[in-house]
Amino acid sequence: MTQKLALIAHDNKKVDLVAWATFNRDTLAGFPLVATRHTARLMRDKVGLEVEELLSGPEGGDAQIAAGVATKQIDAVFFFVDPLFAQPHDPDIRALLRVCNVHNVPVATNLATADLIIAALPACPVAPGQAGAEIR
Repeated sequence: MTQKLALIAHDNKKVDLVAWATFNRDTLAGFPLVATRHTARLMRDKVGLEVEELLSGPEGGDAQIAAGVATKQIDAVFFFVDPLFAQPHDPDIRALLRVCNVHNVPVATNLATADLIIAALPACPVAPGQAGAEIR
């Protein structure tokens, strides 16, 4: 089963996500990708990755990704958040993080965690949160 990855970045973290995605381009290219509007366009235009484009975060893109996690269509989330500035759609952000926790889906909110998750994904025989993926 191919794992689908979601990519999101707040405005002040988009440069970080582009740099991280560029470094991990070959790995990311092996997965179906989905992202909020501006992030998807950056991934296509700056990194050269094919990405399914959703709504922008404030327009409901974060909620769309949460729905994908809840319906087992998204297997990991890379969400580069800006912890220093309040976001107008904070309830959607918190809902996305909660859904990832409820469904045991890995979510990276910073560069260090993103590095750990991307390094582990190719070695996972099944999608996280799926049967057989739990630690026993």
